[in-house]
Amino acid sequence: MIRPLASFTANLEDAAQLIGASLRGSNLAFTGATHVDTDVEPGDLFIAIPGARVHGATFIESAMKRGAVAVLTDEAGLTYCKGIPALVVKDVRTAGALVAASLYKYPTRDLTSIGITGTNGKTTVSTLLYQIFHAVGRDTGLIGTVETRIGTEVVKSSRTTPEAPELQALAAVMRERHMRHLVMEVSSHALSLKRVKGSHFAIAAFTNLSQDHLDFHKDMDSYFAAKAQLFTSEYADQAFINVDSEYGKRLSEEVKIPVTTLARTNTSATWHFVETHNVARGVEFSARGTGGILIESRTRLFGGYNLDNLLLALAIAVECGIDPIELAAIIPTLTGAPGRLESVSLGQHYTALVDYAHSPDAVTNVLAAAREFTSGKIIAVLGCGGDRDATKRPLMGKALQHGSDIAIFTSDNPRSESPNEILTQMTQSLKISAPSEVIEDRADAIRTAVALAQDGDTVIVLGKGHETGQEISGVVTPFDDRIALARAIEAKP
Repeated sequence: MIRPLASFTANLEDAAQLIGASLRGSNLAFTGATHVDTDVEPGDLFIAIPGARVHGATFIESAMKRGAVAVLTDEAGLTYCKGIPALVVKDVRTAGALVAASLYKYPTRDLTSIGITGTNGKTTVSTLLYQIFHAVGRDTGLIGTVETRIGTEVVKSSRTTPEAPELQALAAVMRERHMRHLVMEVSSHALSLKRVKGSHFAIAAFTNLSQDHLDFHKDMDSYFAAKAQLFTSEYADQAFINVDSEYGKRLSEEVKIPVTTLARTNTSATWHFVETHNVARGVEFSARGTGGILIESRTRLFGGYNLDNLLLALAIAVECGIDPIELAAIIPTLTGAPGRLESVSLGQHYTALVDYAHSPDAVTNVLAAAREFTSGKIIAVLGCGGDRDATKRPLMGKALQHGSDIAIFTSDNPRSESPNEILTQMTQSLKISAPSEVIEDRADAIRTAVALAQDGDTVIVLGKGHETGQEISGVVTPFDDRIALARAIEAKP
């Protein structure tokens, strides 16, 4: 866990007043906060969060050995607080987030913070904004699925949106290092689990919403409600919302903060495309925006959904004061995020791509984008992750078969589940005939796809994108789709 060099201090009585906690024990000062016992530094407040299987309070003794001076927990966790002052609340997650934000003096408010949410496109929009700000010389922090950056420094990250104490400390470091912007992916899990409580964004952006994470949210209305939390005055000053989908339209009508709308072709939206033309290795376009701004440029990004991502990034960049003329010159240099329609080119006469698509809509959109520039067949490889929303597996299988000429069903990260059972769920309603097939081993599936490729075809490997490991039965082994695809291309006669 990275922390600022500057010292910060708070006391338990003030924290108790902030979060409505009961203070058990003496008042004293603390200088940091964390919910991970191995991250504790001397002087820390240890936040003991109740978990699904284990209460964080079971790690209090370990935290104390590392120098924790107090604990924030609930009544159940209080029984473990022997010989250490405790703040006791009902909702530990919310309280911990608010205490961390207060301790570090609300750093997200001192940056021009941009929070991006949606099922698909968060990483691409975030990366595009980071690249734009970098191109105009604005030091920028980035927090997302692929990586976390403080300016040009890459910082280790474990999830799309960090837990609150880590997030607030990271934002404080960015402020300390004079970042002008913070661009951040905000997941539905983060909103539901209170990771962004105490944070505030100058701009909240919405890409789209389609089926995903229903193992966590139970239904689409709950999923939408989780995303919608970001678009309130508690979290944001203004909203940028793509209204091409019904969920986007609904959100734009319900929010109470100022809204800027975006759509691919709907001229009633503030930002929209006037013209788009597919050209060799990209798209030429003109787009209208706020006040009648016209941006004409060319992008290397393919596919309608990537144009949506680009338009959102452009709209936010202009709102942040980037000159549209300068922006038009920057656009051709933008590459998007790793593992998103990422090309693997070793001189072969067919296209080879890797993409992170891991929802039904994402699979559909990526394959449709590939169709735009493929003269031959589309040969697609896809698996579904284990211990995740099982209801989307047959939908992803259908999307794969419908959008490709040859569909190869394989494993992704089965985690604790049986790979064969996942594949059965993916293909249960499908009739699979050669050359399409089911190949459990992912490397074998990729080799098979490449072996089938001819001039003008596109081989596209879906699901893992930028990931560099594969988890099977709880064991993670090195596996990178880009490397596996390159090896298969090299080995092909």
